[in-house]
Amino acid sequence: MSWQKKILRVNLTEGSCTAEPLNMEWANDYLGQRGLATKYLVEEIDPKVDPLSPENKLIFATGPLTGTMASTAARYSVITKGALTGAIACSNSGGYFGAELKFAGWDMIIFEGRAEQPVYLYIQDDEATLLPADDLWGRSVWETDELLKKRHQEPELKISAIGRAGEEGVLFACIVNDLHRAAGRSGVGTVMGSKNLKAIAVRGTKGVKVKDPQRFMQTVAEKKQVLAENAVTGQGLPTYGTQVLMNVINEVGALPTRNAREVQFEGASEISGEAMHEPRGSEHKPNLVTNQACFGCTIACGRVSRIDKEHYTVVNRPEYWGASGGLEYENAWSLGADTGVDDLDALTFANFICNEQGFDPITFGATLAAAMELYGMGVITDEDTGGVALEFGSAEALTTMAELTARGEGFGRILGLGSKRLCEKYGHPDLSMSVKGQEFPAYDPRGIQGMGLTYATSNRGACHLRSYTVASEILGIPEKTDPLATEGKAGLVKAFQDATAAVDSTGLCLFTTFAWSLEDFWPQVDAACDGDWSLERLAEIGERIWNMERQFNLDAGFTGKDDTLPKRLLKEAARTGPAEGKVSGLDQMLPEYYQLRGWDENGVPTQETMQRLGL
Repeated sequence: MSWQKKILRVNLTEGSCTAEPLNMEWANDYLGQRGLATKYLVEEIDPKVDPLSPENKLIFATGPLTGTMASTAARYSVITKGALTGAIACSNSGGYFGAELKFAGWDMIIFEGRAEQPVYLYIQDDEATLLPADDLWGRSVWETDELLKKRHQEPELKISAIGRAGEEGVLFACIVNDLHRAAGRSGVGTVMGSKNLKAIAVRGTKGVKVKDPQRFMQTVAEKKQVLAENAVTGQGLPTYGTQVLMNVINEVGALPTRNAREVQFEGASEISGEAMHEPRGSEHKPNLVTNQACFGCTIACGRVSRIDKEHYTVVNRPEYWGASGGLEYENAWSLGADTGVDDLDALTFANFICNEQGFDPITFGATLAAAMELYGMGVITDEDTGGVALEFGSAEALTTMAELTARGEGFGRILGLGSKRLCEKYGHPDLSMSVKGQEFPAYDPRGIQGMGLTYATSNRGACHLRSYTVASEILGIPEKTDPLATEGKAGLVKAFQDATAAVDSTGLCLFTTFAWSLEDFWPQVDAACDGDWSLERLAEIGERIWNMERQFNLDAGFTGKDDTLPKRLLKEAARTGPAEGKVSGLDQMLPEYYQLRGWDENGVPTQETMQRLGL
């Protein structure tokens, strides 16, 4: 139980929707969501396929605990070959859409082919239909959500959609559900747009069954208490959201600033979680209106924010006068510290644009930061930008370029390529702060050494959500390690990567791991799911998933040479803070990491490792 044991295969070329049984042998080996959907993807596509061709597939997948009474049981993932990177892509989202898909009786949806004209998928429990979306094409995520609810006269409809960015081919377009939650990175929305698929609208009333309801309820209650009593999940995240980190990371000298030229931002306190609580502007109201939870979540780290009506970004823009999805830490960093902008309202506005039109604020901010550095060098000129001065610290440049990128117009179309292609176009590839084509997020590897190895080896390109060693190196979870040391980090990164792959496959949120370990997950899985589940089994599944993703990337053309970092992080030492004088010690960590993984010196899993994991 807990799996619905049914998937929906949608052939967009033929216009068909077909139910088929879930492969339970694979479910037992890969659990669900990230692991199970990736298994389907690697079995069904050529790793060398063009991500934007009809031959690529797009999979929406829930986990076995999605939609249950477990805390944070909201999660679903979108798995494909990424448009931004050409690597395996798995983008995780919360909100209410994932649970609704499960309630409708489906574990996952596999989209294949390409529709001749724009379409959307409408699901009402067992019934699934492709419907014309010509009138939705060109509309924002927010407009699409409103129109579909009115069309089907169903206010409880849960919708996942792309905005203009996905239609226009912005390579880091995301898929937004419930207006403000997103499968955000690697260009999964771009793939969706390439298939002429505008949205999925779901209404489910079937519920979810678990194997042992009484034991599951008891176990879930115990684990919720652990979350409530933890300082991070019970206090920090509900109060400040992920933005609790802005001042903390700045103080330890690991906040990448102005395209990572610096590691501390003098304006960090102006864009922090604390600043979001302070009254400001003409109405003397705080930026933060309230916090918000996804389905079943007892943490409620989401933000709902407002912008001062007198701020230049929202004058004569009534659609932004109300409250909407607020800044997360990564977004505030990329739109703020990385571009040198300390205007909280401008950051909030740019973030609204990212939500409304569906594109990844991490890649957008980092790409704009690279363009700003090139502009300062005179490589990018006013003629290129349409007269917009791309100067570090310019709030107007930030907000203007957010709107242009969303529409694929002017210099926004160049920004929509991501920083790797932008910097290559202008002859300075080293200024792209990316790995495998994806921009790294809000932790500088010179100040947090484990994150350097995390970025370099991440299967979907630079990412903090594949191995959040910040938990150990900065927050002391599960134990404190020295952020400036390289010793022991290879083992730390591997442990985080394997555990994260398992957690991502359950249907629960990674933020629970500030309080929980796999010791807390396996009893919930065992009480909910058919079969016998243990800590060891869950850990092995995580390792199996990681190696499967690695093999896909190798088959797609990546090599061990791609397990590296931008030259800036390897050669230019931090100039301030605790990490002053330090560069990333990747060269010291990577060989040990390969050895611990059971890979050869070129980063290829050995035959022995593959056989041990059943790959």
